[in-house]
Amino acid sequence: MATGQKLMRAVRVFEFGGPEVLKLRSDIAVPIPKDHQVLIKVHACGVNPVETYIRSGTYSRKPLLPYTPGSDVAGVIEAVGDNASAFKKGDRVFTSSTISGGYAEYALAADHTVYKLPEKLDFKQGAAIGIPYFTAYRALIHSACVKAGESVLVHGASGGVVGSRGTIEINPRDTMAKESSIIGVTLFSSTKEEFQQYAAALQAGMEIGWLKPVIGSQYPLEKVAEAHENIIHGSGATGKMILLL
Repeated sequence: MATGQKLMRAVRVFEFGGPEVLKLRSDIAVPIPKDHQVLIKVHACGVNPVETYIRSGTYSRKPLLPYTPGSDVAGVIEAVGDNASAFKKGDRVFTSSTISGGYAEYALAADHTVYKLPEKLDFKQGAAIGIPYFTAYRALIHSACVKAGESVLVHGASGGVVGSRGTIEINPRDTMAKESSIIGVTLFSSTKEEFQQYAAALQAGMEIGWLKPVIGSQYPLEKVAEAHENIIHGSGATGKMILLL
């Protein structure tokens, strides 16, 4: 390790399995931003069910081991790589996609996945925006094509993204009479341009005031395994689950 190498605390996964495979380390090198990248000093990180599926090894996408989980980060720009001129050190930001993982004191992200966080929202609320709000926008506006004045029923939206907990049974005849449609949604099928479209709409909502995340359970990084256990096996959440750093 190079002399003077800056180290940080970060959660690392060395093998797929239960919550116990989440290991908090204090000897992880702080990433250095490259071209079109920024380094964020993490203040809060959202916890999403998909992170438990990835950790268990049952998800379709398996990261290379070892890795640091977490996507939805809010914090302050610590350093800026070449050609990432939209940001400067000290900017308040959030992101829905990290390169190095969000369960850490510092996280690396591509500049096009990072967005300014208005002063109206704190870092905990910023960490609640990423996957939940971007997915909701893609589902409602992009995929379902809802329009102003229409009514929608949303069930299980108390905490974050409802996902897939198992199989369900559908009788096609029930869809015929009502001419209903069943649409699957995955956020990361979005193009870079679509992400920018979602972000513009959501940032307008932050400024106007209709986008104001409710925060639920909060855990220090040391209790990350408990957070992963509770998000799957808890009796239900009111508000977004957050890791605090």
